[in-house]
Amino acid sequence: MQACMSMNAAAAPCIARQQNQLRAGARSAAAKAPAASRRLMSVRAANKEGWSDSTQAVHFGEREGRPRVSDSLTTPVVMTSTYTFKDTAELIAYQEGRYGSFEYGRYGNPTTRACEEKIRLLEGGEDCLVSASGMNSAICMLLSLVPAGGHIVTTTDCYRRTRQFIQTFLPKMGITSSVLDPSDYDGLEKALNEHECSIYFSESPTNPYLRCVDVGRIAALCKPKGCLVCIDGTFATPINFRPLTHGADLVIHSASKYFGGHNDVLAGCIVGNAEAIGKVRAFHNIMGGVIDPHAAYLVLRGLKTLSLRVARHNENAMRLAERLEAHPKIDRVHYPGLKSHPDHEVAVKYMTGFGGVVSFEVKGDLWATAKFIDSCKLPYIAPSLGGVESLIEQPTVVSYWDQGPEKRAAIGIKDNLVRMACGIEDYDDIESDILQALDQIPQL
Repeated sequence: MQACMSMNAAAAPCIARQQNQLRAGARSAAAKAPAASRRLMSVRAANKEGWSDSTQAVHFGEREGRPRVSDSLTTPVVMTSTYTFKDTAELIAYQEGRYGSFEYGRYGNPTTRACEEKIRLLEGGEDCLVSASGMNSAICMLLSLVPAGGHIVTTTDCYRRTRQFIQTFLPKMGITSSVLDPSDYDGLEKALNEHECSIYFSESPTNPYLRCVDVGRIAALCKPKGCLVCIDGTFATPINFRPLTHGADLVIHSASKYFGGHNDVLAGCIVGNAEAIGKVRAFHNIMGGVIDPHAAYLVLRGLKTLSLRVARHNENAMRLAERLEAHPKIDRVHYPGLKSHPDHEVAVKYMTGFGGVVSFEVKGDLWATAKFIDSCKLPYIAPSLGGVESLIEQPTVVSYWDQGPEKRAAIGIKDNLVRMACGIEDYDDIESDILQALDQIPQL
């Protein structure tokens, strides 16, 4: 350095070398600095607002940008109860429909929306609303689309809680109902002529006798009268039956069943024309009954294997129905895939498969039937259906025990009736277990 300073001509190059050496030394020193010091420098750079530790803990790592999730193979579970806006202008744009957002968790969620879109496409509808349960979907539909003092048409064979709501709650709003046999089309025409009907609502197949309704015929009667047709397709799934393609306006599902497919989620959905779903959604936004985002994800995941599972459910149930129909200890089998079923021709007309549920009547009384069920080793004794595990129940005990024999008889629930929801186990194991259980009851 002294040499450079004593030679004026070479001073500039020497100074440049010295500066480069100093910079290199500084970089080397920074690289050798303890990791903790480097982290501290990074934190100071990020904390532009000079926030305290507690404020930093709330906001750091998220407020200035989050990891990209658009390239995630699976749909992320978005666990949020509200949505933010960068400024007032963006919020106003949202209020005026120029900016997309959900605003608040009760009004929507990205995970739930992905689930709704998948169901919409499977059913061929214009819009879909997923909610916390099948009953929530049904209740929101009825309360949003049927006016006070209105009239609905429904069928005799249906889920008990649906019947309870129609017959005990809706009358408080002055809403009356015509309850018909699923095949009573003359009765439907009469009801349409005598009442200003808002909705025809039926399961197909129904619970527990698996009756099937002629959707095209019903739609042809209802449409000229301005009556919406809503079908609960839970027992069929869109893999076997798509009511919207045959004239129905709306389809409801308990997504807890086949859609979820693993007996680990509660959910419901309604699909159909955009105008009707819009009215249901507006009411749902007020009422609540919002599905948890993780539950929506479980339904979304379950839908990916729906076709594979339903094929196995169909096969197991069809084979079991045929085997039971020939068994000496079985009085009658209710399964739409059998020619003996009263709605077999309707089922063949509309369905590509007949579902995983088989109902049958044991030759015996309530207690002989209970002994059969208690002797089963493979299916769980439990309500519900559509999961990978087989489930078995005696509707008299599970759903109607509080009704008494007279009331049960009035609605067609027999003490010897069994409902078997076939899972996806190997068929030979299912059959073997059912047959050994039947061996445990005496021959009449």
